[in-house]
Amino acid sequence: MESIINQSHPYVPRDLNLPDFIPGVLSQSTIVGVYGSCSLFVVSLIWIVSGRFPKISKIDRLLMCWWAFTGLTHIILEGYFAFSPQFYTEKTACYLAEVCEFSRKEYSKGDSRYAGRDAGIVTVEGITAVLEGPASLLTVYAIAKKTSYRYILQIAISLGHLYGTAVYFITSYLEGDNFAASTYYYYAYYVFANSFWVWIPTLIVIRSWKKICAAFQTESKDEKSKTC
Repeated sequence: MESIINQSHPYVPRDLNLPDFIPGVLSQSTIVGVYGSCSLFVVSLIWIVSGRFPKISKIDRLLMCWWAFTGLTHIILEGYFAFSPQFYTEKTACYLAEVCEFSRKEYSKGDSRYAGRDAGIVTVEGITAVLEGPASLLTVYAIAKKTSYRYILQIAISLGHLYGTAVYFITSYLEGDNFAASTYYYYAYYVFANSFWVWIPTLIVIRSWKKICAAFQTESKDEKSKTC
């Protein structure tokens, strides 16, 4: 009887023990549409509001959109996973709640370690939700107000993203890299979806590093001109 229950879920390995597993109520297209619409609304809102701040470049406005999006994603979706250990047994018709549940139930098809509550995954997601989520939202404010710490803050959070994704991919590799229900889910969820938190933070680190170096070079030139 236990083997039948274990095989009622769509995850790999098939004998992963998920008692009382309940599939998502809403369809994939519906929930993805809700998530996409909410994300588009947030990005659009930040883009419009940021245009009212004086002398903010388009790159900084795009970065504000990114930090708002990733911050809310960390807090809402990843926070839901980290602090809802029995998410795969929940069933609700509420759209927003179902989106949170779906994000983990569906994403687990690309990496069943989420459904299995792997200790390393829970730790990384918990830290991301509690620390990097709020810090990302703080970065939106820092860029808008052009604070002195905006570049170092972006470097710190981006390095956190890169460290987290490195741990995520490396631990999967060391454990056999066999947690996806199919090749499609492997590349769509595990590879593609996570790639944004690799190349975007990398570009942000490079840009912020250049900005900080340029500021120090300017300061150094000013000091030399004063001494002369």
